[in-house]
Amino acid sequence: MLRVGAKRVLQTTSLGVRVPARLYHERVVDHYDNPRNVGSFDKNDPTVGTGLVGAPACGDVMKLQIKVDEKNGKIVDARFKTFGCGSAIASSSVATEWVKGKQMEEVLSIKNTEIAKHLSLPPVKLHCSMLAEDAIKAAVKDYEAKRAKATACEEVATEEKSATA
Repeated sequence: MLRVGAKRVLQTTSLGVRVPARLYHERVVDHYDNPRNVGSFDKNDPTVGTGLVGAPACGDVMKLQIKVDEKNGKIVDARFKTFGCGSAIASSSVATEWVKGKQMEEVLSIKNTEIAKHLSLPPVKLHCSMLAEDAIKAAVKDYEAKRAKATACEEVATEEKSATA
């Protein structure tokens, strides 16, 4: 019985050496096999915020986008595209699920440690959850910058109208 169990957690390398297999938590495997909210929105849409972040050390790149209801400031949808390992893809997928339906201020409180804990990421994969947190913050910042620019343009147009009247 022990031998059968050992075969499951040991794998043989190309050199014929038996080493412990790396096992991912079932949530990581689920989000990798069935990623939620894959895709993208039009980055020029004023209701969309885009966060693009990367980790040069491992080559992971994550794009996370949020679509915001301008009336109430609630995130109504989210999408991601990630080039990276299974943990990075799973972290992106979880992040998009967690931001949907929340206010902008609420999503800024999502921490990488919560994502890592939810996915049971090992220490060597914590950078994946950090990317997800950074992508959320970057998407919010991009949306707020677009909104500030639109507001400034509206104010200038209003001032020009009143000056000509």
